Amino acid sequence: PAPGLLQVVKQCVRIPVFVMIRPRGGDFLYSDREVEVMKADIRLAKLHGADGLVFGALTEDGRIDTELCTALLAVCRPLPVTFHRAFDMVHDPLVALETLISLGFERVLTSGCDSSALEGLSLIKRLAEQLYVTQGFFPPGGGITERNLQRILEGSTASEFHCSARSARDSGMKFRNPNVAMGASFSAPEYSIKVADVAKVRTLNAIAKNIL
Repeated sequence: PAPGLLQVVKQCVRIPVFVMIRPRGGDFLYSDREVEVMKADIRLAKLHGADGLVFGALTEDGRIDTELCTALLAVCRPLPVTFHRAFDMVHDPLVALETLISLGFERVLTSGCDSSALEGLSLIKRLAEQLYVTQGFFPPGGGITERNLQRILEGSTASEFHCSARSARDSGMKFRNPNVAMGASFSAPEYSIKVADVAKVRTLNAIAKNIL
């Protein structure tokens, strides 16, 4: 997020706010210039009140980029750091997890190296059991909804989870130019806005509280 968004969010909420450091979409193999951007973004996030940071970086052969992660972790100190779903693109999840623990990451956000947390549930549970990590170490994320949250929490023994909980809201624009699209043809419609859905958040929260 931009520093302005972080500042406003911090003014509006009382829960810890972790900031994702992600200079672009696509893969998790970063150039030297992109690394410069990531370090600058970490410093700005810390300056504007981030409670923690979230990032992930891989080598070209699908392993954790230990050199880059070590350098970024140093910039993040003393804040806690989560390794995001770059984990789901690694060559060997068990080896990758051992590496992340040794580096000092406090959480790993994962869908269990599958297309959704529900489909990757067995791997999430197996990784936690094999390395004896705490319940909060593996917040599952990816395709979590009100319909599957209970099964995911019970199956993974996780004490935290990640989801977007969004819905589409129609734009307030009355004049609309049908001939122009601000982006690629496969992008979201210009006049439909994705927003956090308060009702969904409350429902998910209630489900989690009942289980945890």
